[in-house]
Amino acid sequence: MKTINSVKRMKTKVLFVCMGNICRSPTAEAVFRHLVQSRNLEDKIFIDSAGTHAYHVGEQSDRRSQQVARQRGIDMSGQRARKVQSTDFDDFDYIIAMDASNYADLRRIASPAGRKKLHLFMDFAKGWQETEVPDPYYGGSHGFERVFDMVEAASEGLLEDILKS
Repeated sequence: MKTINSVKRMKTKVLFVCMGNICRSPTAEAVFRHLVQSRNLEDKIFIDSAGTHAYHVGEQSDRRSQQVARQRGIDMSGQRARKVQSTDFDDFDYIIAMDASNYADLRRIASPAGRKKLHLFMDFAKGWQETEVPDPYYGGSHGFERVFDMVEAASEGLLEDILKS
C-alpha cells in the first residue's frame, strides 16, 4: 500500500472527503483512480480518500457502493475508511469535499494555506446543475447509481483541471 510519504516524487496528490469515508469519497477515489490509470497517469497523480468523522475507520466501503462500482468494472474491495487529519492539508494538493457540510468541516481545521486547496467536487462536473454529491447511505440502490454518475462527470473535469496546471 502506498503512503503519502512514499509518493514525494509524484506531481499531484488528490484527497476526496465525505463524512464517513464509506460511500461517496471512496467511490470518488476508485473512479478517479480508474480514470487516471486508463490515461497512464498513475505515476503523476496520487489518490486517497478520508472522512470528516471517525464513524467507520478501518471498514471497507459500503457494500452498495462496491456493488455499483463492480458492475461498472471497478474494484473497491481494498479500500479502508480513515479520518481526515490536519496534516492532509500539508500533504495533498487538492482536497475535494463531496458537499457543503464537509467543506465547512474541512475549512475549520485547515490553515489559511490549506483552505486554498479545498474544492467542492461538483464544481468540476460539466453539464450538472447539482453543487453537491448527495449522501446515498440511507437511500436505495438508485442513489448509489446516481452518485457514481456524478462522480464520473466530476472526475473528468478534475483531471482536466489537474492536467492544465
